[in-house]
Amino acid sequence: MKDEPTIIIGGDVQGVHHLKPNRTRQRIREGKGYRDLSTVMVCPTRGTIPARVVQAMMDMVPLMNQPFVRMFIERMEVAAAYNAAVETILTHPALSNFKYMLTFEEDNMPPPDGLHRLFESVDEYAIVAGLYYTKGDGGQPMIYGDPKGVLTFQPQVPQVNKVQECNGTGMGFTLFDMNLFRDESIPKPWFQTLNEWTPEGGARVGTQDLFFMGNARRAGYRIASDNRVKVGHYDAANRIVW
Repeated sequence: MKDEPTIIIGGDVQGVHHLKPNRTRQRIREGKGYRDLSTVMVCPTRGTIPARVVQAMMDMVPLMNQPFVRMFIERMEVAAAYNAAVETILTHPALSNFKYMLTFEEDNMPPPDGLHRLFESVDEYAIVAGLYYTKGDGGQPMIYGDPKGVLTFQPQVPQVNKVQECNGTGMGFTLFDMNLFRDESIPKPWFQTLNEWTPEGGARVGTQDLFFMGNARRAGYRIASDNRVKVGHYDAANRIVW
């Protein structure tokens, strides 16, 4: 637009946000930015993170004036990495006061506003995750178990653009209330990858995410997938985002 000579006398000086104060107040309340949202981002990595994932990390918008620390853990088995991260946070002189842990795995690509959305929905839940799918054709949504029934982890049908309560999620882009790890009713090790035979001759197989979330659900905590947060799952070998 071409600038034209203008004579200005008086006029509105309030500004756009002052014109609709109730809408502005609601937006600020929903965004939670006025509260302590101090967060440690934890990323287990084999040592090399694809450029596309790094770009997603760099594009992620943190909340204004909120403490946000990034922690990378190299070359540890994933459950051991998460246990080490939590222990470090809880015993660190500064990080021990942080309110949240955000897990961001090395093959996940959240939208820039993903963390803002998770904070909008975290109040009712101890764990809330962005939605992503397993890799490959026919990928399954990482939403497990109907909380209204028996504690199981069957894949659930995503509710489009909804915050969907469930029994478990993946940890690709997931926000945890740090009070979970101070609750003695949740046993240690918090995270454990199961791949073993029992003395009775049966198999115990499970991933670290659902191992922990099962214990959190048994302790009475609520978990949800925020399906507004659409997270890509990067297949570096084939250069495909699922």
